[in-house]
Amino acid sequence: MSQFNISIQPTNNENIVKFVANSFLTRAKSYEFGNIDEAKPSPLAQELFFLPFVKTVYIAQNFVAIEKYNIVTWSDVQDEVAAAITTFLNSGKDIIVETEVTKSKVPVTVYAESTPNPAVVKFVANKPLVSGIFEFKNIEDTKEAPLAAALFNFPFVNEIFMSANYISITKYNVVEWEEVTMQLREFITNYIAEDKVILNDAMLEKQEEQKENTSISEEKERSEFDQEIIAILDEYVKPAVASDGGNIAFDSFNEETKTVKVILQGACSGCPSSTVTLKNGIETMLKEMLQGRVNAVEAING
Repeated sequence: MSQFNISIQPTNNENIVKFVANSFLTRAKSYEFGNIDEAKPSPLAQELFFLPFVKTVYIAQNFVAIEKYNIVTWSDVQDEVAAAITTFLNSGKDIIVETEVTKSKVPVTVYAESTPNPAVVKFVANKPLVSGIFEFKNIEDTKEAPLAAALFNFPFVNEIFMSANYISITKYNVVEWEEVTMQLREFITNYIAEDKVILNDAMLEKQEEQKENTSISEEKERSEFDQEIIAILDEYVKPAVASDGGNIAFDSFNEETKTVKVILQGACSGCPSSTVTLKNGIETMLKEMLQGRVNAVEAING
């Protein structure tokens, strides 16, 4: 078994930090503990509650999220917490001890939601599915993604995009959504309810390697202005795009033409309204917020 490594990821809530592992901690289940008594099913969570600043522990898929009290700042303690989690995981101790309480399942629900892209429907679950962003253009991409591979067995499925608690599916034009939405919704619901694997460990390890390599190259290549653009996209654009079942990522900035290139994924890729959104929304926002230092925004479909 490979050694666990932990990376630290801030969240939009300054009191909560995610400690992301390079392998799965749980499968299709997630757990939330508000104190050391509630944490009896999890030796890891119980150990974390011995830290006086820990308020809530949340364990899901490949990460531990911790909410702290205001008596400390994360910058002072996050390395200590990451080290403690790493040591625990590599000790081989149980993360969760299955009891009748932990075995009792919260019913899985999945609902279908239309998106601005008529070729894409977003299937939203009542529990986390993946941590990060995963895009599958064809079945060859799904070697380490069993759920995506299973979905490609439906002949009308063209592309698959997964993030957080939803799956965006792009269909071929051979069928109408009214004919297949219920079939897909039931399939996804049953798959999750049966605790089947969504992503294999190898996929997570590959993602962590890519993050590490990308972050090193980005630090060397990206300017302060690039970082300003990325911050605006992350804060003002990504949440809205995610709600539509897609993602937007910064690609590059051309200083000579003052043009920002972005990558569109999921429901945004190939969406007929994406051009209007880029020009009337994102481009206008960047022009105003960056005071004329941006002239245009161009899209690259992911």
